[in-house]
Amino acid sequence: MIVGRSAEQSRINRLVAEAKGGRSRSLVLRGEAGIGKTALLDYAESVAGGMRVLRVVGIESEAEVAYAALQLMFMRDLHLLDTLPGAQAEALRAAFGASSAPVERMLPGAAALSLLSELAGERPLLCLLDDAQWFDRSSIEALLFAVRRLHADPVATIFAARDGDPGFPAPGVESLTLPRLGAADAARLATAGAALPGEVVDRILAESGGNPLAIVELAAHAGAAPAVPAPVAPLPAAGRLDEHFRRQVRALGEPAMTVLLLAAADHGSALSTLMAAAAEFGGDAGDFEPAERSRLVHVSADGVVFRHPLIRAAAYQEAPFARRVAAHRALARVLTDPREADRRAWHLAAAAGGPDDAVADGLEQVAQRATGRGAVAAVACALARAAQLTGAPAVRGRRLVAAARAAYDAGQLDRAAELADAGAELAEAPGEVAQAGWIRAQVAYERASPGEAVRLALEAAAPVLTTEPDLAVSILTEATWCARDTADPALLYRCADQLRSIPRSTLPTDGPTDGPTDGLVGGLVGFADLLCGDTAAAVEPMRAAFLAARDSDGRATLQRLNAAFMGLLIGEDEPAVAMLDAHVAEVRSRGELGWLPYTQEPLALAQLATGRIRDADSNVTEAMALAGELGQELEVVVLSATAAWLAAVRGDSAGAERHAAGVLDDPRRHGMAAAQATWALGLVDLMGGDPRRALDRLEAACEGPPGRDLMVRAIPDQLEAAVRAGDTTRARRFLPGLADWAAYTGSPVASALLLRCQALLGDEPAADQRFEESLAAGSCGPYDQARTRLVFGEWLRRHRRRIAAKEQLLEAYRTFDRIGAHGWLPRVRAELTALGETAPGEAGSAGGLTPQELQVVRRAAQGLSNREIAAELFLSPRTVGHHLYKAYPKLGVRRRAELGQLDL
Repeated sequence: MIVGRSAEQSRINRLVAEAKGGRSRSLVLRGEAGIGKTALLDYAESVAGGMRVLRVVGIESEAEVAYAALQLMFMRDLHLLDTLPGAQAEALRAAFGASSAPVERMLPGAAALSLLSELAGERPLLCLLDDAQWFDRSSIEALLFAVRRLHADPVATIFAARDGDPGFPAPGVESLTLPRLGAADAARLATAGAALPGEVVDRILAESGGNPLAIVELAAHAGAAPAVPAPVAPLPAAGRLDEHFRRQVRALGEPAMTVLLLAAADHGSALSTLMAAAAEFGGDAGDFEPAERSRLVHVSADGVVFRHPLIRAAAYQEAPFARRVAAHRALARVLTDPREADRRAWHLAAAAGGPDDAVADGLEQVAQRATGRGAVAAVACALARAAQLTGAPAVRGRRLVAAARAAYDAGQLDRAAELADAGAELAEAPGEVAQAGWIRAQVAYERASPGEAVRLALEAAAPVLTTEPDLAVSILTEATWCARDTADPALLYRCADQLRSIPRSTLPTDGPTDGPTDGLVGGLVGFADLLCGDTAAAVEPMRAAFLAARDSDGRATLQRLNAAFMGLLIGEDEPAVAMLDAHVAEVRSRGELGWLPYTQEPLALAQLATGRIRDADSNVTEAMALAGELGQELEVVVLSATAAWLAAVRGDSAGAERHAAGVLDDPRRHGMAAAQATWALGLVDLMGGDPRRALDRLEAACEGPPGRDLMVRAIPDQLEAAVRAGDTTRARRFLPGLADWAAYTGSPVASALLLRCQALLGDEPAADQRFEESLAAGSCGPYDQARTRLVFGEWLRRHRRRIAAKEQLLEAYRTFDRIGAHGWLPRVRAELTALGETAPGEAGSAGGLTPQELQVVRRAAQGLSNREIAAELFLSPRTVGHHLYKAYPKLGVRRRAELGQLDL
């Protein structure tokens, strides 16, 4: 009987109905123990009406066993793995211990998404996940990733999680906290089983605090009592259910308490395992009988199920410490199957009362197995516990540093910092101390600022510059890019100085390699020189690093991203886009979801620079959503700067201001992202007819290192704003930097932009010639070509060359419309109106599609099936079909075959 939960039942009814209608929904029920979460899961199952139900209960003893909950959930459906995309199927096999292939951390989440979608193929699916706070972290990550990305599948998921430690954070999933019952509902529940005297009901209400389980237990005890309790004594639980259940456990007698202790210590074991352990204490299956009669447990061949988690806690905590240790040792002795090696190791660890190197070694082996399954949270936990049990300080330090690295990779930043601090104090090897400092730097990047991250990274790298150059280069690579993010020349100089001090002879020459190379170091030094203003010294080392990485077969993600972005900064636009596009495709194919937002960020910037507005928008939208799901908070901020620029160019000034505010208001002071966000706001002003305000903003964006990074491409915007504001002195302020970029890179793109700027500052006929030369260069992307045509058309109109002006303006209008840069259309329209001409209608073929619809449609146009598209975009096939269904009317097509004929 459920009392006082009508609102919650209605919400569950809607969730189930929406899932049956083909709309995936998820919900977290939260509250204290005994508040009624499990009862509501029972209710959801009762109203499922034809849905398939998957029900799983979290097990505390398996909270550190990688993918334990996920395996329990899908154990009856493993035959469906062959229907999943190959990488996803292999990821789940490895996660479940059936394969030794290494697993990328988030790929099991994509596999869980596909498997849930497959299970819902025949009929709608209801997933009920109780005691979710005890799910292992790897399973939690996988399941939350899956349910957040199920959209058009008939799947309903309800998690039930208890308040308090360890907690169950579930960002992106609706949460409903169950309140305690009010007086009227509490009274109804108290008297539902039997009539009780009014004074007893009043006391039950007062001492239960509105907790439904407390009400039921107190009422049952009071109803069975031979007399009304004395008013001077408390009711049996006295508001403390744990003590109430402890009394019940103690009343069972020693044999029953022993077998209950074993069941509580390993809630996941089959009855045969528990009985083998009980035999060491002289027990047998009959010892469960008193607990069964008291309705404390249900016993079957599959194991022992406690009626409530507090009963299990009482059975465990009521036993003396020595008895609990003996129980764990007994369980460890009977868990002899190699597949139970992890649980055996954890039982031995639970039984250890002090340092025990053999047990610590066993936990390190647990960590090694978890590493292969991509379960980095489990790795961190196993290594941290192994360190606690390790006798030798140096070994303990090594394990703490390794645990810190795993915790960082799992997104547990505060924990990673704590472990790194502890490990650094004990570690003796310089490389381990450097690793600890590197981890602290990476945490500081997310928690404090890029500047603090650089300072910590430089400190970490200093002792290993000559002794472990590979490690030093890896640390300094990140440090250099963090220094770039700060837009601080002093920090860039310091990074370059340390890089120069590394013996280059110790590094391999460029070629197919995943490790740091001599060319990479040279490129990084050149990159720092570029941002500090020495373009002459910077370009050739950067070009060498870019060409070497482009021709390499290596998989080192960070190095390839660095080199490709260097290519963009020296004007190698099209090769850089191709390299980044190919690398993002590789990351997708390998299922490296954690890397995907970081690879999409530079790709979006390259697409932005080359005028692929819709491509950049699709990448940024997907990357921001994924980074948010993965807890990459600062990456969301960085991507927001690009989102602001794209919104400005699309004509969404409110969106540009919103995204820019998210960057400019962030306390971590990401200087480069702030400059890009300011560039976006300057474009809004420039398009909106406020050139003086635009000039102020664009000058700020072009100042210092940003004006020699991507924002070198904002110099033409700053100059245009100054010209429109009538301030030719300020217009020339950054022109030498643009001229240096063009001269030293030899980039046709840079030359075309420089020619546009010179034309805006020049007089007839020189201006006319330079405009024509800029357009004839043919190297700029369509966006910059259209920008040149716009200002050229405006110049021609002012010089009364109406026919030529109309030609340029109409071509600019068509290009802006085609690529989705609709923010510039009002200005073109105004110029055409001044000529007495009417602008054509907006006819961009893909203009009405959302970014995700565009991604889906493009892949469908290439001939990919829904399953193939789903695997690439980490969606379900039904969601892909849903996007296509919505896209067809927007595109004016009725069949998939027609997509290939469109300009997408």
